Amino acid sequence: MEYKTQMEAAKKGIVTPEMEIVAEKEGVSTDYLLEKMAIGEIVIPCNIHHKSISPEGVGTGLRTKINVNLGISKDLNDMDLEMAKVDMALSMGAEAIMDLSNYGKTQEFREKLIEKSTAMIGTVPMYDAVGFLEKGLSFIKAEEFLDVVRNHAENGVDFVTIHAGINKANAEIYLRNRRVNEIVSRGGSLLFGWMKMNDRENPFYEYYDELLDICYEHDVTISLGDSLRPGGIHDATDPGQIAELITLGELTKRAWEKNVQIMIEGPGHVPIGDIAMNMQLEKRLCHNAPFYVLGPLVTDIAPGYDHITSAIGGAIAAAAGADFLCYVTPAEHLRLPDVDDVREGIIATKIAAHAGDIHKLAHAREWDLEMSKRRQALDWEGMFELALDPVKARRYWEESNHSDDGTCTMCGSMCSMRNMNLILEGKDIKIDMEESNPFC
Repeated sequence: MEYKTQMEAAKKGIVTPEMEIVAEKEGVSTDYLLEKMAIGEIVIPCNIHHKSISPEGVGTGLRTKINVNLGISKDLNDMDLEMAKVDMALSMGAEAIMDLSNYGKTQEFREKLIEKSTAMIGTVPMYDAVGFLEKGLSFIKAEEFLDVVRNHAENGVDFVTIHAGINKANAEIYLRNRRVNEIVSRGGSLLFGWMKMNDRENPFYEYYDELLDICYEHDVTISLGDSLRPGGIHDATDPGQIAELITLGELTKRAWEKNVQIMIEGPGHVPIGDIAMNMQLEKRLCHNAPFYVLGPLVTDIAPGYDHITSAIGGAIAAAAGADFLCYVTPAEHLRLPDVDDVREGIIATKIAAHAGDIHKLAHAREWDLEMSKRRQALDWEGMFELALDPVKARRYWEESNHSDDGTCTMCGSMCSMRNMNLILEGKDIKIDMEESNPFC
């Protein structure tokens, strides 16, 4: 084989089958992909062992992608339920699924997921470490963390979140600048605890070159985790977050030297006015590597509605340069999501991604233009066909008691679309005052 990873192929000018698929999906040339992938601005997370995948590109000039989190845990150890969530995510067009399993038959679930999924699969090996190694956190040896990563890579995982940026130096910066919500990253808090209990450097930082060798061998993309991301808007853009981001930029260059693809993970909870600045900081400090963000959530006061607070921030982030949005469901901060929560989270995040794409991609609004044309023509079947959630759109229409099939019950005979069409055709309009809706 002339190359091991997609990045290595790009540097050699080799167009891979995965690049051809992504180019067709995105409407870009393979020359464009080669150029951007060679310098790390676009990644195609695609493990050589993941045979069912339909490859996706993430990065500069491509559509904003979304990720769905799921997985088995001690509180909800139901593999069938999680597979129902997988089916939901795939049917709704999520480009990525992260398996965050941390209890029980994690490997069995992961293998079934990879065998089934056309979406790219990500994991956080740190979550799986305690169960995989069957020992307490403080007793895990530094080198053993790499064994877990190797296992995930051999299983076929396309990208792994690795919290390599919270080294001793950045941990001290955090401790000198304490927070309201301390370290909210699960992986980051576990590593911080391991470092303190063992008085050792972060093993993923200390053995970063060995980690890169594993990822190179299987073409696993590293998603450099943000251990010091803010968990409340009060803590956003503080010294710890920025110090870690600088370190992630340094680790990015080291990965590129070994032809390993890299994404950068970002906040978190961020006030709405600071979101664009945070996107610009990442792009500058991490050399335009693809940016993968959770939200950001723009307020902390809406438990039960955090899919909305996240979508607001996600739209702004995507418009300002974020390449990949992790979904947030209504259950965030409250409980593990059920299938309905997953659906709501996917829809909210896809809206955010598309809203951002309208700003940064010239062709993104073609979808909206076609919907506007069908709306003016009162072409209901056409509207359902284009709707982001056609099932809900059709259900609302069919449940309404509309007296005229040409309009909906929002406006009835006062429908501006209907009446403008009639007037411009030289026809009269008639208003039925008994059924017209005052909310128009």
